[in-house]
Amino acid sequence: MRRVRFEKWQALGNDYLILEEENLPWELNPKRIEWLCDPHFGVGSDGILLLSRSEDPQFVASLRIFNPDGSEAELSGNGAREAILYLRRHGWTDADEFAISTVAGPIVPTITGELTCAVEMGKASTTSKDFPSAGEDGKGSLSAGGREWEFQHVSIGNPQCAIVVGDELDDLDLGAIGPGIEGNELFPNRTNVSFLEIDGSTVRARIFERGVGETLSSGTGASGAAVTAYLRGATSPILVELEGGELEVEIGEDLAVRLTGWAEPVYAGELSPELLSALSELSD
Repeated sequence: MRRVRFEKWQALGNDYLILEEENLPWELNPKRIEWLCDPHFGVGSDGILLLSRSEDPQFVASLRIFNPDGSEAELSGNGAREAILYLRRHGWTDADEFAISTVAGPIVPTITGELTCAVEMGKASTTSKDFPSAGEDGKGSLSAGGREWEFQHVSIGNPQCAIVVGDELDDLDLGAIGPGIEGNELFPNRTNVSFLEIDGSTVRARIFERGVGETLSSGTGASGAAVTAYLRGATSPILVELEGGELEVEIGEDLAVRLTGWAEPVYAGELSPELLSALSELSD
């Protein structure tokens, strides 16, 4: 049976398994994703980063991102940095600046150190298909957890619902509140949720990630939080403090987002023949 190696990386406590598609003996379907991400029966992670060679020479690689519930995410800021630094470390490129393709579109990283990079995340928007009833400002309100919430919708490759809660931040039960917001009927593709406390150009945030639950950090969540603060008058760059650490977000006047942070490998391994055999039996 084919040997399938993987690496586990983390960025601010947001951990992903990295797999190269050409090494897999089967397609990575939702059931296999769930099993691999399970900490008891699989390897355990917040998701999977699947890398493949791009047919387009302008891209070093194609990146697909999967949540532990088997669904596919358009983009992940932390996951993107992990994939970018993995590609550089494993010789896919020796350039300091290059492009990779994602479901959300191209992203352009700049390597700034052995374990750091800055990523041009594209332009954020307050309107998108993920909040079809939104006005131009992307503001809205909804009910969840027995109360009303005012929110800011931001699309940054994936949907973000940012809620400014001030000094309530530490007291919120995201496990009770988050699911009702993530799956609210306003968001046909569900949404990521961030709860914020804004102090000048510093934002403290807690993240409830779509398909995952509460996480220590999220790069796109940090980006959505920073855009929300920017729209409220904060000046760029904006420092976003998450449970897992800090990220710097630069925002241009056209809401172009540049995310800077680190990522590092945790360990490398090889899927056992027993696990590969069990996974091969899982079809859609």
